[in-house]
Amino acid sequence: MQMHHLALRVADIEKSLHFYQTLTEMKVVERFDANPGECAYIQDSEGGTMIELICQPTGDKFEGKGMFLCFGTNKLDAAHARAVAEGMNPSDIRQPGPNARYFYVYDPDGVSVQLREY
Repeated sequence: MQMHHLALRVADIEKSLHFYQTLTEMKVVERFDANPGECAYIQDSEGGTMIELICQPTGDKFEGKGMFLCFGTNKLDAAHARAVAEGMNPSDIRQPGPNARYFYVYDPDGVSVQLREY
């Protein structure tokens, strides 16, 4: 069994799409109205990792506390440079050991996102 996708409730779907597409280079594979809101699925270029962004004006609001998402990449420096250029205020790249390089940044809804080189 594998996880199909992760769903995140977002306050502004345009801001969230911009954030995740810019930072992770994931692309929209499906987008549709979910009256009274909207949903979008974004996925990596290999057809693996997929996130559903759900924007609903009513109902519970997600606060982004107590969790973080981690994306593995072999282009950490380029991702960090994109985050800096877009004003995402990423942490510095950290390297606490020989096999660990990563940085953190918060998405528009306060979710901590880590990009890590493996």
